[in-house]
Amino acid sequence: MFVLIVISVLYFVLIITLIIGFIKVPICTVKHKETKQQFSILIPFRNEEINIPTLAKSLEKLHYPARSFEVIWINDRSTDNSVPLLTEFIIKNKQWKLIDNKRKSNSPKKDAIHTAILKANYDWIITTDADCEVPINWLQSFGEFIQYYQEKSQNITMVAAPVAYKIKKNFLHNFQNMDFLSLIGTTIGSFGIGKPFMCNGANLCYKKQTFFDVNGFEGNNNIASGDDVFLLEKMLKNDANAVQYLKSKDALVYTKPENKIIRLLQQRIRWASKTTATNNRFGKFVGAIVFLMNLLIVISFVSCFFKTELINTFLVLFLLKFNIDFLLILKTYRFVGLYNGIKAYIFSSILYPFFVVYVVFLSFFKKVIW
Repeated sequence: MFVLIVISVLYFVLIITLIIGFIKVPICTVKHKETKQQFSILIPFRNEEINIPTLAKSLEKLHYPARSFEVIWINDRSTDNSVPLLTEFIIKNKQWKLIDNKRKSNSPKKDAIHTAILKANYDWIITTDADCEVPINWLQSFGEFIQYYQEKSQNITMVAAPVAYKIKKNFLHNFQNMDFLSLIGTTIGSFGIGKPFMCNGANLCYKKQTFFDVNGFEGNNNIASGDDVFLLEKMLKNDANAVQYLKSKDALVYTKPENKIIRLLQQRIRWASKTTATNNRFGKFVGAIVFLMNLLIVISFVSCFFKTELINTFLVLFLLKFNIDFLLILKTYRFVGLYNGIKAYIFSSILYPFFVVYVVFLSFFKKVIW
């Protein structure tokens, strides 16, 4: 009972702290000021012929001077029609180019990004994924945000920005969206309290020179994923005050949720593997408290079948988590605007503890699949 109370209190305090942090990060809107920032957009891909047209068309619509950005597509051994399809877009867009990945490690994506950075012409690198869609003022929002700090003579080397799901109305998508909303809220909240430990490589911006100063991905190339969080960790160690979060709907990138449970599990196992491999103490603390809280709910639920009087314990734990999580998700929803309704939240909340415990269990026995 003592352990149960301690973990519950820690979880409650943690989520409240993240909510406060979320509020502290100001919302930014594009003012359409002239900026001097130049960007190299890097997009690694492998067998993405279904997704490339959506991303390519959104990039063509960007409201930003063509002379101030380039798009580098990095092909990682695609065997489908991705390259011929992409070539048609590149012919129409002179500032786009296609290169081949040079694999050197166990992490093809990190290799692809590093390969492209060596060929990038501009000072600022922005990474996104081939299954994404970018907003029309994407670069403008980054440009104004960076310029704001430069005008204050404040060093800035990395800017994290939001990523949300573009979902269909089915349970698997709704479940992933609720999970993702909590991750967005946690990420923004951690920046707000000055303890960032997460970001998303599908919408991440950083200075090219600083990337080389911190030796890029060196030291974590043995882990397939983590091109975002490991680099964040290095940037924070280099200069924590120079790492900021762009909380703006003008910078919000949309991506696709998984359509199959097996691929969702593989994705979450990858995420779990990079979380345990980081050196960020606060991140590990958050991961441990979240896991233990969910584990307690699972154990208390199973215990109800052996001792019916324990149902009250289960209900107290579940309702505590249900209500405090809802506050964070509601805050995130009001910013992102992708809420599925209370019915979806109830069902997701019931399944989520079992899902988390199962994923953590699998992460110890299943090989990461990229």
